[in-house]
Amino acid sequence: MKVAVTGATGFVGSRLVERLQADGHQTLILTRNPDRARRMFPTTAFPGVESFGYTPLASGEWQGLISGCDAVVNLAGEPIAEGRWTPERKQSILESRKIGTQKIVEAISQANPKPEVLVNSSAVGYYGTSETATFDETSPPGDDFLAQVCQEWEAEAQKVTTNGTRLVILRTGIVLGMGGAIAKMLLPFKLYAGGPIGSGRQWFSWIHREDMVNLILAALTQPSINGVLNATAPNPVRMSEFCQTLGEALSRPSWLPVPDFALELLLGDAAKVVLEGQRVVPKEAQGSGFSYQYPTVKQALQEVVSHT
Repeated sequence: MKVAVTGATGFVGSRLVERLQADGHQTLILTRNPDRARRMFPTTAFPGVESFGYTPLASGEWQGLISGCDAVVNLAGEPIAEGRWTPERKQSILESRKIGTQKIVEAISQANPKPEVLVNSSAVGYYGTSETATFDETSPPGDDFLAQVCQEWEAEAQKVTTNGTRLVILRTGIVLGMGGAIAKMLLPFKLYAGGPIGSGRQWFSWIHREDMVNLILAALTQPSINGVLNATAPNPVRMSEFCQTLGEALSRPSWLPVPDFALELLLGDAAKVVLEGQRVVPKEAQGSGFSYQYPTVKQALQEVVSHT
């Protein structure tokens, strides 16, 4: 299989490229920084990987590279929880997903032959936030900024089905692995200063990086997988339990809460990502027979900290 991947140098994308290589697939990386991608995936170690520059928000010659690909995985998007949500940053967060996906779908529509499947990112932010509700793939969208972004993002991806291309949308939770969100939480815990963020009662819907990549691979190779799937583990936890479990995995206490106002001062509206949450369950993934390697947060965190 020949797979085009955007966001391939990111936390999830880089592991996906490694797995595609290991499984004998060809990978075509579309990136704004091809030199960096080539350093990450040298041809000596990754002979099945090619890297090409592209402009994600503009049509161009790069779109012709999609012709002949069997599949496309679109993971690109401006980071959400890094920095304050100024009006300019909110616009960038939206456009990087909405227009970026629009240009990928445009490339697929022009391709000959066309890819059989598009696996497109979304996020559990689609559902809005709640301390009491449980969300599955049939739940309605929320009405906040992130929910709006996810709705517009997914709407662009849905247009690919008019080309006869199978579409899988993965509404992703917090991805756990060595790097990503965990990397930012490890230092205070190692310094005996870790603890729950905010009230600790907010829900934390998560997935281990290996399970995330396995779900993408299943979506690529199993034609029966179609439509929207929640890319989360089957056992979401509240923030207090997550931090308690992380402390236990590190043999450190979880006693010093991070107050709401501290995050709000640092991140402004972006603090909403960690101060509020949603309990999301992967009904469709489980219904498809997908098997989780790390179904509980204890198993996931023990694996992650074993690499520290």
